[in-house]
Amino acid sequence: GFAASQLAPGGAPAITGGNSTQVVQADPSNPNWTAVAAAASKAVVAIDVVGQGGASQGSGVVIDAAGHIVTNNHVVSGSGDARLTVLLGNVSYEATVVGTDPSTDLAVIKLTNPPSDLATMNFGDAKALKVGDPVMAIGNPLGLADTVTTGIVSALNRPVTTEAVTSGANMAQGSNVVVTAAIQTNAAINPGNSGGALVNTAGELVGITSSIASLSSGGNSQAGNIGIGFAIGADQVQYVAEQLIANGVAQHPQLGVTARDVGQTGQQGAVVASVVPDTGAARAG
Repeated sequence: GFAASQLAPGGAPAITGGNSTQVVQADPSNPNWTAVAAAASKAVVAIDVVGQGGASQGSGVVIDAAGHIVTNNHVVSGSGDARLTVLLGNVSYEATVVGTDPSTDLAVIKLTNPPSDLATMNFGDAKALKVGDPVMAIGNPLGLADTVTTGIVSALNRPVTTEAVTSGANMAQGSNVVVTAAIQTNAAINPGNSGGALVNTAGELVGITSSIASLSSGGNSQAGNIGIGFAIGADQVQYVAEQLIANGVAQHPQLGVTARDVGQTGQQGAVVASVVPDTGAARAG
């Protein structure tokens, strides 16, 4: 079996501006990854969280000229009084947490004094992705900043469950897991890639790399690249990031049902197990 392991430690008005890292490919089916790496890496940062409880590392993606960076909640959650530093190229910056959303494992931080020539990454259309499309992962695996790896989209809408990292009242009571309809990729990602970019051949952000499958043996699991990594799609990333920048928190719609897997032969899927009273589902009948 396998367990999904998080990777750390180890177009809306709110998200615009800056020097876009987008690349125009002469032949998208035969991409020039050198051009993508040179451009897109300028908008990917290494994140260091150093506090009394120890240190952790992760990655992030610059999404606007104001210095907002999207990353994983588990990279920065619980940073509290910890010192948050961001390495962009060969320059280190102080940063602060703008907001976190444990239910999706996303967070936004902000550079305290962003440079005037800050490079930013555009959001791509995650819905346009197809299995087999080429992608590049960019991040800070094992503390090796500005690492790029390539692969393909291995699967889409892959249900991946990881443990939620919570602090204070950020998480809905009784919910301690994150379930993601993830983009699966075989681009090599490792601990520290968390919060980094999964980009298409145009250098657009199509996902935030967040977890990897780890082989388990005798109750023990070892996290490392085995060619099965997962990313949160850019559509969800943008939806959450816009709310975090505007309000510091994110809200999510709920149907008001519980579901279970189909247990017999035939068409597989989910069936409604119960309807929660006084919810949208209940009112809809």
